[in-house]
Amino acid sequence: MKLPVVYLPDIQANQPEIPLTLTRVGVTDVKKLVEVARRDKRPIVLVSTFDIFVDLPSDRKGANLSRNFEAIDEVLEEMIKAPVFEIEDLCGEVAKRLIHRHEYALNAEVRMKSEYIIKRETPATKIKCQEVVNIFAEARAIRGEELEIRKMVGAEVLGITACPCAQEIMRDKAKKELIALGVEKDVIRKFLSAVPMPTHNQRGRGIISIEVYDSHFVSLERIINIIENSMSSQMFELLKRSDEAAIVELAHKHPKFVEDCVRTMAQKIVMEFPELPDDSIITIKQINEESIHRHNAFAERKSTLGELRQEINSIC
Repeated sequence: MKLPVVYLPDIQANQPEIPLTLTRVGVTDVKKLVEVARRDKRPIVLVSTFDIFVDLPSDRKGANLSRNFEAIDEVLEEMIKAPVFEIEDLCGEVAKRLIHRHEYALNAEVRMKSEYIIKRETPATKIKCQEVVNIFAEARAIRGEELEIRKMVGAEVLGITACPCAQEIMRDKAKKELIALGVEKDVIRKFLSAVPMPTHNQRGRGIISIEVYDSHFVSLERIINIIENSMSSQMFELLKRSDEAAIVELAHKHPKFVEDCVRTMAQKIVMEFPELPDDSIITIKQINEESIHRHNAFAERKSTLGELRQEINSIC
């Protein structure tokens, strides 16, 4: 005997008691393995965490959240056959699927974050080592006459900053002590220019994100390099004594305030990304975890790339 088909009620489609539009409804902390292809290199596998949202109109009680999982699993399965080269493209594709599956939604948003291993050489002994940086990507699909996709990719990198203020105080003290010992002024000048004075250090966290339309590509490797080279020195997990000496000397020869790091990153972005359009949205942050204070130092710049270009070019 053929059993009758039972249709379960779609409770989410009911009218809510309080008819209020919601900006984001979805799921967070969804962990997935993501394989990212690399041109002329072996693919990398990332343990990634996703947040997936759609907006919800005032006439629906709830969103069909299972469709979020279907969309991301569908894209990840397709990646096995045709791998994605950029993590923001992955987010963009998931956002497109979300809009198609949630016919009532005007916006879909996908966020991804992961740890990424980069290979580096220590400055003195040239030992090969691996460093971990945090990478993240987002994509928004906006329903209109044509589907609009905005993508964002970024990274957070650790480094070292040396305080210029305390260093100048120590430089002045050293100068006075050398004068008191009878050292000639020319010798003092040469000594102070050759040997950087001590100062307190911070563990710096540089963060850059760049948002563009779907048709444009942003190199994550270039973002990471910009952040690494905008602080007083890079940071390494594995160091021999000669490497430690080289890093300490380098950091103290390039003292930087938290503001200096953000301005350096901004200048390097303008130089490194001439191909990106003026409407690209740039967000730059620097957080210095102080060593002699309880607080942290913070600086930020958010603007379009066109605005940055105008300011930087007017200086140059």
